[in-house]
Amino acid sequence: MAKGFVVNAHRFDPYKNFKFQIMWDGRVVVGVSKVSALKRTTEVVKHREGGDNSTDRKSPGRTSYEAITLERGVTHDPEFEKWANLVHPLDDPGMDLKHFRKDLVLLLNNERGLTVKRYKLFRCWVSEYQAVPDLDANANATAIEHMKIELEGWVRDEDTPEPDESAAVAALG
Repeated sequence: MAKGFVVNAHRFDPYKNFKFQIMWDGRVVVGVSKVSALKRTTEVVKHREGGDNSTDRKSPGRTSYEAITLERGVTHDPEFEKWANLVHPLDDPGMDLKHFRKDLVLLLNNERGLTVKRYKLFRCWVSEYQAVPDLDANANATAIEHMKIELEGWVRDEDTPEPDESAAVAALG
C-alpha cells in the first residue's frame, strides 16, 4: 500500500501545523504565531453546445488567490509596521512603488524543525495592519499584531526534498 512518505517510509503521521516560518527579504520574520491557509479558487465558466442545449458544459475561468493573514505577539521588531507603512505612509501621500511588494516564503517544518515543504508567495503587499489589539485590563492574553497580505499567486517549491528523519536526536548536554 502506498504511503505519503518516500524517504521516511517508517512515518505514518502527517506533518503538524504548528511548526512553520515565514521569510521575507531573505530572512525569517520573528515571532509569527499564526498564518492563515493558502487558498486559490478558479471560477467555473458554463456554456452550452448548439446541438445539446439541455446540458451545461463547464470549463475553468479566472483563478484568484485569497489574502493571507499573519499574526504575532507585539515586540520591538518593527518589520510588520515598516512594510505596512510602504503602502500608505502617514507623512507622505505617495507610496513606495518600488518596495511595497515582496515575495514571501512559507516554510512548513517537521517536529525537529527541518523544512519539509516550501511555498513561494508572489507579489505580496499589506492591505490591512493592526498594530495593537483591543486592550483589556481584565484579560489574560498576549497582545497580537495582525497583518493581512494580498498576493497574486503561490507555488510549492518542488525542489525542497523530504528530509531524512532516521538520524538520532542529539542529546542535550
